[in-house]
Amino acid sequence: MMTADDVLSILAVLRNADVDFWIGGGWGIDALVGQQTRQHRDLDLMHRKSQEPAVVSTLADAGFTETLDWRPVRFVLTDPRRREIDLHPLIFAEDGSALQASTEPEHPFFYPPSCFVTGTILTTTVPCLSPEQQVYFHQGYEPADRDRHDMAQLRQAFGIATHF
Repeated sequence: MMTADDVLSILAVLRNADVDFWIGGGWGIDALVGQQTRQHRDLDLMHRKSQEPAVVSTLADAGFTETLDWRPVRFVLTDPRRREIDLHPLIFAEDGSALQASTEPEHPFFYPPSCFVTGTILTTTVPCLSPEQQVYFHQGYEPADRDRHDMAQLRQAFGIATHF
């Protein structure tokens, strides 16, 4: 499992390397609502594709090795404690928007400039994805119980419409 302290220590390592990142997935939703609402098996991070060598090197120095390669869409790093970081490379445009490759190359994932926001883990402000962007990524598939839980958190905290 990935604890709040684990997340903050990983983010500190990346901050010290001066790389940009944003939390998505379950930890991103918990950051938006300002409290941990469930256990998490991993940490989803979006990063600038141009900074990927620094991200990988920095996390390797912290004990993480690559265990899954689905580039250009995503890749996973795991450490000896079995903590997983699911990394999503973004290519930024001049207007602050970004694209992430998808399994359908003609339909990349779009990130508007407004989706890059902040939230809180414990008492630390962290960069994360907006509630609207989180909903965008939670559609088009059969949701697991954790997905239903996460969308319920967004509905309750932000009054936002979700697909399930």
